[in-house]
Amino acid sequence: MESSRSTLSRIRHQLPQILPSMLLCDFGNLAQEVVRLQQAGVRILHLDIMDGVFVPNFTYGMTVVQAIRGTCDMVLDCHLMMVHPERYVEQFRAAGADVITVHQEAVNDLAGIGRAIRATGALAGVALNPDTPVETVAADLNCFDLALVMSVQPGFGGQAFRPEVLAKLGELREVAPDILLEIDGGVSTQTVARCVQAGAQLLVAGSAVFRAEDYGDAVDELSQLAHNSLVAP
Repeated sequence: MESSRSTLSRIRHQLPQILPSMLLCDFGNLAQEVVRLQQAGVRILHLDIMDGVFVPNFTYGMTVVQAIRGTCDMVLDCHLMMVHPERYVEQFRAAGADVITVHQEAVNDLAGIGRAIRATGALAGVALNPDTPVETVAADLNCFDLALVMSVQPGFGGQAFRPEVLAKLGELREVAPDILLEIDGGVSTQTVARCVQAGAQLLVAGSAVFRAEDYGDAVDELSQLAHNSLVAP
């Protein structure tokens, strides 16, 4: 299994990056969907793990992560939208997770779970809901490699983007200059440039990719808009 240093190097090799969210993929043809995404040039997949408790929706668990791991060598970014994520860190790592992200709102010992994730060899991520302030995680960011800002309320795909959360990216960068910054929710051709200009390096896109006829065209367009925004005035 890939080391955290190797994973970090792969992620940082070319930023910003588009991360398709598998929440909206065709699960009846999962292996084919993964192949299509890899052929589209995708390097990181975002896997939304929902337990029906922390969020109202329920998706999938370790078995699906393991199935995806068996079909590709892409980085698997596992976003645990669940209560008691500390109970499952080792299982998700064993299933093939390269990045394991937990929600600040779902854990009592944030620094402890960050260290536990890193101990498995995965990169550790912390996620913030739209209404959760940065100061709730600031003291513990040294235990994490990635901070994920939710630009929609977690639980369902297809929600409208909340632009007010973009300020959090700058706040996080100020507190933790070296941390990877990710944004999830409502990323589209209309919002991707603003996200990058605000500091996002990893951009999770669901509808913008999976509702397109050609995944390659969708990913290319989003990527081009993201990279162009780096040099735009």
